[in-house]
Amino acid sequence: MGDVSGMDRLRVSRYLGLFGAVVLAVAAYLGGALPDSDLRANLVRILARPTGPYCLAAWLVGTALMVAAWLLAARAGQLRTRWVLTTVALWALPLALAPPLGSRDLYAYACQGAVYVGGLNPYRAGPAALPCPWLDTMSYVWRKTPAPYGPGYLAVAGAAVRVAGGHLWVVITLLRLVAVAGVCLTAVFLRRLARACGVDEARAGWLGLASPIVGVQLVSGGHNDALLVAFCLAGLLFAVKRRPVVSGAWLGLAFAVKATAGIALPFAVLAVVRPDRSLRRLTAGAAWVALGGAATYGAVALATGLSFGWTAGLKHSGDTVQWTSLPTGVGMGIGYIGEFVGVAHLRHGAINVARSVGMAVLAVALVVLWWRARGRDARQTIGYAGLALLATTALSPVFHPWYWLLPFAVLAAAEFTARWSIVVTAAVAFLVLPDGYGIPRLTAAPGALAVLAATIGAMVWFTRRYFLQRRPVPEDAPQRPDPIEPIEPSEPIRTG
Repeated sequence: MGDVSGMDRLRVSRYLGLFGAVVLAVAAYLGGALPDSDLRANLVRILARPTGPYCLAAWLVGTALMVAAWLLAARAGQLRTRWVLTTVALWALPLALAPPLGSRDLYAYACQGAVYVGGLNPYRAGPAALPCPWLDTMSYVWRKTPAPYGPGYLAVAGAAVRVAGGHLWVVITLLRLVAVAGVCLTAVFLRRLARACGVDEARAGWLGLASPIVGVQLVSGGHNDALLVAFCLAGLLFAVKRRPVVSGAWLGLAFAVKATAGIALPFAVLAVVRPDRSLRRLTAGAAWVALGGAATYGAVALATGLSFGWTAGLKHSGDTVQWTSLPTGVGMGIGYIGEFVGVAHLRHGAINVARSVGMAVLAVALVVLWWRARGRDARQTIGYAGLALLATTALSPVFHPWYWLLPFAVLAAAEFTARWSIVVTAAVAFLVLPDGYGIPRLTAAPGALAVLAATIGAMVWFTRRYFLQRRPVPEDAPQRPDPIEPIEPSEPIRTG
């Protein structure tokens, strides 16, 4: 009887999520991220449109249905890989056939590709310098900003522009197909990485592939994070398989898309040399991984004529000020309190200081996580890599929903997904409206104050837990066992 109940729950989950995806596709037609959308829209203007209330209602209902369906199957017990992949494909289909939803970044990709094809250096000139023929479709804030993406993705965007022959919808369709290909690769490498870590691949695939964020932000929104996630998972997989050059090559490709991939490199080295902690093995593993990464990135840079100039564009990522970034939210909260007590003009300085502190804390956290990951087994090493990516996502100056997908996928592959991370994934799905307008802009003050209060609470808990409640251990007390699980004997590293 329990099995029948479980099958019924999965059947309800599949068709409930499919219905939610269809409703979201309707929302995309009613008021998605269309080329002629109002770029200065806010909630009042959206509701003033003839289809605005219906669009928002469809978005809210569709997202809620998909979240409920995702959580329902996650609690259904045993999942089968075939069922997971079929369900994910069914949910993705309506979103793939509808207009872009939840972000206008596709238009920015198109214009950056046009700058590259037009002969300008996209790391020195923004789309307005060309000017891009579709400049009026992209957000104002990014029109004069150099591209913050690696040469690999700019080459992809440029190729789409060349093939499109001046037709914007062809460019958008091609870039979305690239994102769908990235999701398909993620499905392959996520399951294989979970299997290599001794984790239930069907459950890992469900958590990492079926959340509404994947459908809305990757399949529909076409974000290049689809390639980033796939390539990073592949790099970590081959590190676990002790193929350091191949691992480095995949991570080099990921780095040619976005800089976040660099966080995974030190953990790939640990996965390659486990359980040997000797400096010689670490040095050798790092050299082979670096060789693969440098060779691949160098080949991409040589083929595109672009090198590391894109890192200069990263400084503009902080131009977006939203409380969804932990340090930014703290700075905003301090600024709001300052304004309340009569200290004007405090917010900007507080945000800058909080972001600097966040970067310092992140640097320490990454070192600590890497140090704790030494000598662990494959699953734990990948889990620590996921925690490092999670720390990077949380402590960076800016956060968008699609940033959550990489750390969550890695954590899912290692079965490091606690209940809170699943709750966060569900909540993040509601952060962006169909046309790309962010809920954080609408909730700036309460959101920032909530982040500040939560941060203070976490600091108090951490201080009490690890510093104020420590008691001396009697000499005759039994020793606690080593928390590190037994690991397999050292295997030779294959350099291919």
